[in-house]
Amino acid sequence: MSDQLVIMGGQIILLLLLAPLVNGIIKKTKALMQCRRGPGIFQPYFDVIKFLKREPVVSDNTSWITLLTPYVCLTAYLTAGSLIPMWVKTGFGFGDLIALTYLFALSRFFLALAGLEPASAFGGMGSSREMMIATLVEPVMVTGLFGLALLAGTTDLAGIRGAGHNPVGLLAFIGLMFVTVAETGRIPVDNPDTHLELTMVHEAMLLEYAGRQVGFLHLAAMVKQTVLLVLLIHLFWPLAAGASPALALLIMIGKVIVLGLALAVIETSMAKMRLFKLPELMAGGATFCLLALLIYCLV
Repeated sequence: MSDQLVIMGGQIILLLLLAPLVNGIIKKTKALMQCRRGPGIFQPYFDVIKFLKREPVVSDNTSWITLLTPYVCLTAYLTAGSLIPMWVKTGFGFGDLIALTYLFALSRFFLALAGLEPASAFGGMGSSREMMIATLVEPVMVTGLFGLALLAGTTDLAGIRGAGHNPVGLLAFIGLMFVTVAETGRIPVDNPDTHLELTMVHEAMLLEYAGRQVGFLHLAAMVKQTVLLVLLIHLFWPLAAGASPALALLIMIGKVIVLGLALAVIETSMAKMRLFKLPELMAGGATFCLLALLIYCLV
């Protein structure tokens, strides 16, 4: 039990260190593909440290929900990431796919409440858009993940490692890539670099925050992005058999960076989609996940 807790603690530290690097690599890659110099790959570290040094400024019209939300979001995503065996093959026995999906839902619930609480126009707009996207994304995510759970015969995160190594899993992988793009707030669903009121979703909910609370929220968003990439690797591209923990860790980091580069390519090659067109995009992801389930049931 103590060894499992040590490994989970190590995974949390790794996520905190790796998430800004992955985000920096994605931004740098996008800039190079757009013929711009762009910020350095370590700029997200400097941004987070800058925010964490500043005192928060909180409106008198807000309650404990606004104060607690940055810490709830970061804790939920770190806990979700710690449940996925990153460089070991055994499970931790503390959670499964159901716990993972509920942790993501918990974070989204608090963030939407925090956006609504100050009663500002932008916060309410961002929360309503976020919940609309959630109603489209979560069914696709649950269908894809539980399709893989049916293939593996378990919802345990260690038990479904590499469950996508078959045609059914390939369809589920394509469907979950739609989910990853939407959940990480990337183009064409959202633009993490914009501050235009017509296009903001995630950023609109953060406008009432200042100081270290912004730092925690930005770090939480980067950790969420890395956790989703790690989850895809765990399901479809797991660590090599027989590899030592140190080698497995390096391979996992390399795979996360490769998937991050793929996200940068997708984002650069597409335009921001209009909000009312998103149901058509997520219908494509749902189709792949439902096809995976249908083929599983027929075969």
